[in-house]
Formats: sequence, C-alpha cells, structure tokens
Amino acid sequence: MSALSKEQAASRGRTLLAAVLLSMWAPLATGIAVAMSRSMTQLADLVRRSAELLALLVSWLVFRHLDRNRDIEQASRERLERVAGWCVAAALCASGVVMLVLALTRGESYVPGGNVYPGLAIAAMGLVTNAWFWHRYSVLTREHHDPVIASQRPLYRAKTLVDLCVLTALATVAIAPGRPVTRVVDAAGSLAVGVYLLVTGIRMVLSQRGGAARAEQRAGDACGAPTESAGAGQPLRVPADEGLKAEVTGK
Repeated sequence: MSALSKEQAASRGRTLLAAVLLSMWAPLATGIAVAMSRSMTQLADLVRRSAELLALLVSWLVFRHLDRNRDIEQASRERLERVAGWCVAAALCASGVVMLVLALTRGESYVPGGNVYPGLAIAAMGLVTNAWFWHRYSVLTREHHDPVIASQRPLYRAKTLVDLCVLTALATVAIAPGRPVTRVVDAAGSLAVGVYLLVTGIRMVLSQRGGAARAEQRAGDACGAPTESAGAGQPLRVPADEGLKAEVTGK
C-alpha cells in the first residue's frame, strides 16, 4: 500500500467499493429466488454470496484504513493485510463446506423444480459481473502487487466459475423439470463447486500461514542480529582503548 501512488490507491479503492456495493443486492435477490424454487444449488449459492459479501466488506475496510494511514508500521500493515486474506479464505472454505453438506445430505426424494428463471437471470448477471472483476483485479495485480487486491483475484475467479456452474444446473432444471437427470446435474454441480471452493480456500489458508511465518522470521532476524562478533570475511574491530594500550606497551 505504501508504494502505491494516491491515484493508484484511489483506483483500487473505487474497485473494491464497487465490488461491495454490487455484491450487497445478491444475497437478497438470491434469497427471493430460493423462495420461488427448490434448487439445492441455489440455496447453497445464497450462503456463498452472503459469506463472500462479508469478506469483500472486510477487504475494503482494511484497504481504506491502510490508505488513510500510510505511515503505519510495516508489521501492523502486514497483519491487517493478512486479516483481509484470512477473511477471503474463510469465506471460500465456509462456502465450500456448506455446498458439500447440502449436496450430500439431500435425500433421493428431492427433485429440483419450481420457478428457476429468476435464479437464471441472477446467475447470468453474476457471471458477467464477476468475470469483469476477475479481469480487473488481474490487471491491477500485474500492474502493482498489493496483498489485499491480490486476494480478490482468486475470490472472483471462484465466483465466476461458481456462477457458471449454477447457471448450468438451473438451465438443466428449466429445460427438463422433474426429470431424474436434473437431480443428478443439480447435485453434481453443488459437489463440483463445493470441492473447488474448499480447495481454493485451503490454498489461500496455506498461503496466509506462509506469509505469517515469513513475517515472524523477519522479526526474529531483526531482533537477533549479531552485534559483537565479526562476520566471516570482515576485519576484527579493535576498541580504541585497546589500541592505545598497545601503542604505549610498544614504546
């Protein structure tokens, strides 16, 4: 953040804020669509969107705080950046677990159906929007790496693929409602999305743990730097008073 110019920080802040604002309507709209249909994929999608909204909100608040406090200590800055990363990872893992549980606990008597067209429209709009943000965060990260911005790229990649899966499952329900194949596609979509979200979240968790370990190592190295003994290849420094004693003795 400290290396970003004010213009770069403002541009990234606007992108994060736009992502938050556009994500606020999704849980409400998806909840209405769930009430009008009986799709397991869509119910899991509601939980996913709610968790992701919280992660996006935390990321935006962290980025804004760091932008407004550019003189903050490096250790505090890195700790806040990891908080944003942990929130994104937690949202991905939680969404993955919920989708897997829903997919595995539904009974065989469950048959998706009802009015899935509102969900189709929401998934289509979400697919286009999330694909644009995925591209946007990829461009910003290549331009200048920032941990908070970089954590948004895998999130929006996952969101794009999830919307594609949801769109496919709901389209199958709309085309062949009440058919056995719809239950298979609906459950398979939830399982595939759940596994992908969980794997992506675990990878982010491992990345955040690695970053925390490196930060602790740097702090330990800074505190334990040698001060008395001379390093290899360096001349031994003789104190001034010892040099004076040697001169007197020589005389």
